[in-house]
Amino acid sequence: MNAHFARPLAVVLGTATALAALTACSDSNPGSAVGGSDTKVAGVAITKDQALHDALPAAIKESGTVRVATDVPYAPFEMFVKEGESALTGVDYDLGQALGVKLGVKFAFTPQKFDGIVPAIQAGKFDVAMSAITDNAERQKVVDFVDYSQSGSGIMVAEGNPAKIATLDDLCGKPVGVQAATNQLDLLKAHQSRCKAIDKGEIGIQTFPKDSDAQLALRAGKVVADVLTKPAAGWTAKTAEDGKAFDLVDDPAALGGYNASPNGIAVSKKLPELTDAIQKALQQLIDDGTLNRICDKYGVASIAVTEATRNASVN
Repeated sequence: MNAHFARPLAVVLGTATALAALTACSDSNPGSAVGGSDTKVAGVAITKDQALHDALPAAIKESGTVRVATDVPYAPFEMFVKEGESALTGVDYDLGQALGVKLGVKFAFTPQKFDGIVPAIQAGKFDVAMSAITDNAERQKVVDFVDYSQSGSGIMVAEGNPAKIATLDDLCGKPVGVQAATNQLDLLKAHQSRCKAIDKGEIGIQTFPKDSDAQLALRAGKVVADVLTKPAAGWTAKTAEDGKAFDLVDDPAALGGYNASPNGIAVSKKLPELTDAIQKALQQLIDDGTLNRICDKYGVASIAVTEATRNASVN
């Protein structure tokens, strides 16, 4: 379960409607690599940094393109705007377009199965990968990471949060839905000892084959919360019934989610100049608020980092 986060979410309720709405107000044409000296991404005007462009590897400056591998779909990071068509949208796609403008090159996204992404970078087929990839020590042996988000498990509740859930402790003694065989189920099981310690009663864990089933149980009032990856929770809360079905719980002690880990842009170790340029460009996008705006567009502002770290994970 270390590919992406837990990767249980294949289809989110309301996704098609939500994607249509996002596309209608998009600042750039989803699915097409953008480049140039000035454009808007997520409503933010971005300008090319000539010094960073000049520092890029010669081959990339000559081609004008950074070849990006991504595994689609994985909401809200990478999604097809419309099923059956190639146009893309999502956190990773928008961030790639913003980086492309900043560096003065195109970030051209190509779908690639997740387990083949790193080998494809090693083989020279791609320069980077942007696919909600967890930065960990094992992967650092073969690629370098520039980290842009921290994400783990999140709590989604019914609209208005009738059970007043604010933290994991508030789930103690209450029925909670979760998809079977996920990190989120492990999280709830591990929290039972804490529930006992604070004398609130065990969490009434109800497992479901798919998270969409847990969502249905939440809608029906059979559970007070659904625990899933925080990015998926934020996206679902933002899009299901135009944001009127669910709310996302933001625990101040775990804004990126519980047991959060860094997610990074994976870059070929053969291209250290590209890694350096991406890190500096990302920091500019953090400082001017672009990264936060991109994440907020997809309901996950809380996962954005405040510093563009490199190879952050030591696990």
